[in-house]
Amino acid sequence: MKLFAALNLFLGVSRVILDGLRFAFVPTLVDVLRNPLRIFRLSETYMTHLWAVLSDLVDENARPMKESIISSHAHGVVLDLGAGYGHTILYLGRPKVSRYIALEPNVCMHAKIRGVANKSGFFESDGSLVILDHRAENLSLIPHFIDGPVDTLITVLTVCSIPNARRVLTRLVRDIVKPGGQFLFYEHVRNPRDDVAWWQKFYNPVWGLFFDGCRLDQPTDKWVEDMKDLDEYGKEICMWSEGNCWTDPNASEENLTWHVAGRFVKRFS
Repeated sequence: MKLFAALNLFLGVSRVILDGLRFAFVPTLVDVLRNPLRIFRLSETYMTHLWAVLSDLVDENARPMKESIISSHAHGVVLDLGAGYGHTILYLGRPKVSRYIALEPNVCMHAKIRGVANKSGFFESDGSLVILDHRAENLSLIPHFIDGPVDTLITVLTVCSIPNARRVLTRLVRDIVKPGGQFLFYEHVRNPRDDVAWWQKFYNPVWGLFFDGCRLDQPTDKWVEDMKDLDEYGKEICMWSEGNCWTDPNASEENLTWHVAGRFVKRFS
């Protein structure tokens, strides 16, 4: 990577962090002053304010990719990891999706999820909407609230901040997605260029500090492609009957947040 491009990366990272401070720092400080117990949920409070400002813009920029992966394929019972403010709902077809389960540990975002879902025809009163405040890594709790396996598991810009993400994803697909069900994702991942990936790793500590533990260089797409389970004889086998990944053809190769979409179908046996 040329020095000029590396400096552009630095400026881009700095700009995003400064936007975070500008939009979220003061509201977070106000919340803590009003309720000192918020200091124990500082990251959650900060992300609530930050995402309230940035999420619509992020969603709009990703619209073509989200339509290609979510609108085209999501069906049946859908489990959305890290639902945020409910933007995934905007890409779901109500006739095709019978139930929407939003997993979002930040309870401050639940009211917005509920409002967006209700406008799209999903309601808690009839069971077509379920909102859970668990984290994805709390695997043992999730099955008790979703009444059986799901047809579609979705993650959008979520895996980057899940602890032990590779293990968590593997267990979620194994235990919660039904045979023949699918995993749809749109995530920023490790850039395929080693020189750009070096800078991703370099910026990780400060990036994660301001964005709730997010990592820039997780090879989520490779983890999914290589996902394996054990057959009846204890032999490792691929979890998928089919699957593929794709990127935005217009994306710069030197993008620090390299985005990949993917659809993978779980094998029946």
